Amino acid sequence: MGTRPSFPARLNNGPAPVAAPARPRAALPPVAAPVSARADFSAMRQRMVRRLAAGGVQSAAVLAAMGTVERDRFIDSALVAQAYEDTSLPIGLNQTISKPNVVARMCELLLGAELAREGKPARVLEIGTGCGYQAAVLSLLAREVYSIERLRGLHEKARENLRPFRLPNVHLLFGDGMAGYAKGAPYAAIIAAAGGEAVPQAWLDQLAVGGRLVAPVAGQGGQQALVVIDRTAQGLRQQLLEAVHFVPLKSGVA
Repeated sequence: MGTRPSFPARLNNGPAPVAAPARPRAALPPVAAPVSARADFSAMRQRMVRRLAAGGVQSAAVLAAMGTVERDRFIDSALVAQAYEDTSLPIGLNQTISKPNVVARMCELLLGAELAREGKPARVLEIGTGCGYQAAVLSLLAREVYSIERLRGLHEKARENLRPFRLPNVHLLFGDGMAGYAKGAPYAAIIAAAGGEAVPQAWLDQLAVGGRLVAPVAGQGGQQALVVIDRTAQGLRQQLLEAVHFVPLKSGVA
């Protein structure tokens, strides 16, 4: 997979990325909260996992990660009662946190990549950090996660949300996600939380042989669908899957 780039690194189109503090981690520790509240959310989270399994998610690793990461920590307090419903929720700046079943589905697809079949993917690139929830889930599924966000406000929000979890394998980057992050390439997996009319060439160039890219793409009429692209020794292989709805993919930073 190549040599891991040193941190902090600097993107040409933004300030230096901020890596989570490198402290040992056995599991995602909860943030201080009333015991009764944690117990209630724990029960809700396990019900969510059971719904995901009943809905077709089969990966034990994905179900365990979804049952570990506290989604309620990544949304506004006014919406916390909806944290474990299968719905997307606003996180500010006209962006949303994806539905749990979409996060689980895309993560499960990533784990079907050739490079992931015998263990955790070595490096995953996430396009669109958002509030940081999916990066936290990915941290339990991959050895190293690079997550890039083009909106400074969300980049800062993700830093704040993820700081209490102390995830040494998650690196948060502020920059143009359409350009990917070449310094960390090649990636065993690339996952995108925004959809355009085509998959950027930079993402394909940064995908390792045996790696997999999962992203929404827009077809005729703007309808989005999940696309899975595998890079094989013979070239790229593409599958178009079910309809989804993500925010539009945009270039630049803001």
